[in-house]
Amino acid sequence: MSTDQEPVFLAPAQVAELLSITPDEVVALIHEGALRGTRLGAPATWRVEKDSVRDYIDDQDEQSRRHALWHESNVASMPELWGSHSRP
Repeated sequence: MSTDQEPVFLAPAQVAELLSITPDEVVALIHEGALRGTRLGAPATWRVEKDSVRDYIDDQDEQSRRHALWHESNVASMPELWGSHSRP
Protein backbone atom coordinates (compact mmCIF):
# COMPACT_ATOMS: atom_id res chain seq x y z
CA MET A 1 0.00 0.00 0.00
CA SER A 2 1.36 3.43 -1.00
CA THR A 3 1.92 6.08 1.66
CA ASP A 4 1.59 8.89 -0.90
CA GLN A 5 -1.89 10.30 -0.95
CA GLU A 6 -3.38 10.84 -4.38
CA PRO A 7 -5.06 14.23 -4.77
CA VAL A 8 -8.85 14.19 -4.69
CA PHE A 9 -10.45 16.21 -7.46
CA LEU A 10 -13.80 17.99 -7.52
CA ALA A 11 -15.83 19.23 -10.46
CA PRO A 12 -16.29 23.00 -10.76
CA ALA A 13 -19.99 22.57 -9.95
CA GLN A 14 -19.09 20.86 -6.65
CA VAL A 15 -16.63 23.60 -5.74
CA ALA A 16 -19.16 26.25 -6.75
CA GLU A 17 -21.70 24.73 -4.37
CA LEU A 18 -19.18 24.69 -1.51
CA LEU A 19 -18.19 28.32 -2.09
CA SER A 20 -21.67 29.62 -3.04
CA ILE A 21 -20.47 30.89 -6.41
CA THR A 22 -21.01 29.82 -10.03
CA PRO A 23 -18.97 27.17 -11.87
CA ASP A 24 -17.73 29.93 -14.22
CA GLU A 25 -16.39 31.83 -11.20
CA VAL A 26 -14.60 28.64 -10.10
CA VAL A 27 -12.89 28.41 -13.49
CA ALA A 28 -11.96 32.10 -13.23
CA LEU A 29 -10.36 31.40 -9.82
CA ILE A 30 -8.35 28.61 -11.45
CA HIS A 31 -7.13 30.99 -14.16
CA GLU A 32 -6.24 33.60 -11.50
CA GLY A 33 -4.23 30.99 -9.60
CA ALA A 34 -6.44 31.16 -6.49
CA LEU A 35 -7.42 27.49 -6.98
CA ARG A 36 -5.28 24.63 -8.27
CA GLY A 37 -7.02 22.93 -11.15
CA THR A 38 -6.31 20.79 -14.15
CA ARG A 39 -8.16 19.54 -17.18
CA LEU A 40 -8.71 15.78 -17.05
CA GLY A 41 -10.44 13.18 -19.20
CA ALA A 42 -11.66 13.06 -22.75
CA PRO A 43 -13.14 15.48 -23.48
CA ALA A 44 -11.01 17.43 -21.04
CA THR A 45 -12.99 19.05 -18.24
CA TRP A 46 -11.78 21.13 -15.32
CA ARG A 47 -11.11 19.45 -11.99
CA VAL A 48 -10.03 21.22 -8.80
CA GLU A 49 -7.86 19.70 -6.08
CA LYS A 50 -9.89 19.33 -2.89
CA ASP A 51 -6.94 20.54 -0.80
CA SER A 52 -6.83 23.66 -2.98
CA VAL A 53 -10.40 24.48 -1.98
CA ARG A 54 -9.46 24.13 1.70
CA ASP A 55 -6.43 26.38 1.16
CA TYR A 56 -8.58 28.95 -0.63
CA ILE A 57 -11.10 29.02 2.22
CA ASP A 58 -8.27 29.39 4.76
CA ASP A 59 -6.82 32.27 2.72
CA GLN A 60 -10.21 33.98 2.56
CA ASP A 61 -10.63 33.59 6.33
CA GLU A 62 -7.21 35.15 6.91
CA GLN A 63 -7.99 38.05 4.57
CA SER A 64 -11.27 38.65 6.40
CA ARG A 65 -9.49 38.59 9.77
CA ARG A 66 -6.88 41.09 8.57
CA HIS A 67 -9.54 43.34 7.06
CA ALA A 68 -11.48 43.33 10.35
CA LEU A 69 -8.33 44.25 12.29
CA TRP A 70 -7.51 47.02 9.81
CA HIS A 71 -11.06 48.36 10.03
CA GLU A 72 -10.95 48.21 13.83
CA SER A 73 -7.69 50.16 13.89
CA ASN A 74 -9.11 52.81 11.57
CA VAL A 75 -12.18 53.25 13.76
CA ALA A 76 -10.09 53.87 16.87
CA SER A 77 -9.34 57.50 17.53
CA MET A 78 -5.81 58.74 17.99
CA PRO A 79 -6.25 59.44 21.74
CA GLU A 80 -7.44 55.86 22.17
CA LEU A 81 -4.32 54.59 20.43
CA TRP A 82 -1.67 56.94 21.79
CA GLY A 83 -3.26 58.39 24.89
CA SER A 84 -4.22 62.02 25.26
CA HIS A 85 -1.32 64.41 25.29
CA SER A 86 -1.86 68.06 25.85
CA ARG A 87 0.64 70.45 24.37
CA PRO A 88 1.99 73.22 26.58
